[in-house]
Amino acid sequence: METLQLLFEGFGNALTPENILMTAGGGILGILVGAMPGIGSLLGCALLLPLTFKMNPTSAIIMLAAIYYGNMYGGGYSAILLNIPGDSPAIMTAMDGYPLMRKGYPGKALFTTNMASFCGGTIGILILTFLGVGLADIGLLFGPSEMVAVMVLSLSSISWLLGDSPTKGLISTMLGIMIAAIGTDGATGMPRFTFGNISLLSGVLLVPLVIGVFGFSQVMQMSHAKETDYTELKSTKLRIRDAVITKKEAKYCAPIVLRSGVVGTVVGILPGSGATIAAFLCYLMNKKVSKRGKEFGTGIPDGIAASEAANNAAAAGAFAPLLALGIPGSGTAAVLLSGLMMWGLTPGPQLFTDEPEFCWGLISSMYVGNILCLAMGMLMIPLLVRLISVPSKLVSPVVVTLCFIGAFAASNEVNNLYVMLLGGLAGYFMNKYDYPTAPMLLAFVLTPTIERNLYRTLMVNNGSLSIFWERPITLGLLIATAVLMVAPVVLKAVRKGKKAEAQQ
Repeated sequence: METLQLLFEGFGNALTPENILMTAGGGILGILVGAMPGIGSLLGCALLLPLTFKMNPTSAIIMLAAIYYGNMYGGGYSAILLNIPGDSPAIMTAMDGYPLMRKGYPGKALFTTNMASFCGGTIGILILTFLGVGLADIGLLFGPSEMVAVMVLSLSSISWLLGDSPTKGLISTMLGIMIAAIGTDGATGMPRFTFGNISLLSGVLLVPLVIGVFGFSQVMQMSHAKETDYTELKSTKLRIRDAVITKKEAKYCAPIVLRSGVVGTVVGILPGSGATIAAFLCYLMNKKVSKRGKEFGTGIPDGIAASEAANNAAAAGAFAPLLALGIPGSGTAAVLLSGLMMWGLTPGPQLFTDEPEFCWGLISSMYVGNILCLAMGMLMIPLLVRLISVPSKLVSPVVVTLCFIGAFAASNEVNNLYVMLLGGLAGYFMNKYDYPTAPMLLAFVLTPTIERNLYRTLMVNNGSLSIFWERPITLGLLIATAVLMVAPVVLKAVRKGKKAEAQQ
């Protein structure tokens, strides 16, 4: 009851004209920033942080928070319409969003994106409201060894869960690990696979690689495809009611959104995780447990729902360790933390006691902002769908321009353009020969996290590996990894045996 009372008092603060304006303005900026490849929530919040210096702390952080979760909405739009994820959390959205658009249902894909984002975000905010402080404390139980086990569990599953051929999935995974290894060794400081190129010392950035693998490779395919392959769609609905998913599709999506909302929030709370890892993990999880899991990647609303619900929930969950412990779970959260400290606020267990007006005003504003982002997203559907009718010969130059701008904007370096071009070539040939690109990108995202936490684990335990079976959570996750790797082989053998018995 006390929590509800504080929440209602927070709404009194969040619903003032000034804070509503900050929420709406932040949401619009977040959607626009999210839809622009290469910018993302981190750069967007960092660039706009100086604009908030003269605001009061509550209004300022409300605006920055709205940019953060608004970015999760916008990232899916370019992923669906152009096959270019606006930000890394939308990578998995492109897996089903773009194929669904190609089937002739762009409105349905955008509707699913908006609704899953809203529902996932709402689940995350509800968990933050009632369980945020407690879950932040639980998140502290996940030390370096637990994070290694979580990442290994994820990494070991992708070859089985993505693609028709586990062998091709494994090859793609290994390629992603090799690309992630380029740069400076975090433990020794020695260069790896740089071949004397100084520009590679900092490694390969995710954004230009993603833009190349998804966006530029698509342009290469469009260059030799027939015009009718890209312009004659089954339906180009311009009314919102025509884009609504069917009851049957909603029935499939509902449990997926619920699972992704809960798991995405938990992943967002874990230090060093973030919305990108949450989207990957929840997509893989739902592909495994969903009734239509085998159809993921073919263009169904379920896959979009899994990704979008997860990344929006993770964005909400990231505020739990940020406010309760002062631990940022992502780069964007680190920018928000610097803003809090700039305004003289000290995140930690006492923040909710010392500054209840600020904390509950922020949490309440997230409910308001989530509703405003949903409304704005729905109103944009007819306009966005009209873009599909543009001939590919006109779309291609625009997509190429966005690819180059997005890749360069990632860090303002020309070398990112080369990464984008090479990524485009890799994506083109992988698609041509049916090698899944998602395992490569997931391995690229997870490998640095595994390596970094493995170093920390060994340093804490004086180089001994015993910590991996002495800590219960770590041991449980490693056992789950072993089961996941062995289970497909066992199940295949059992099915083969039953089939042989049936033929006798």
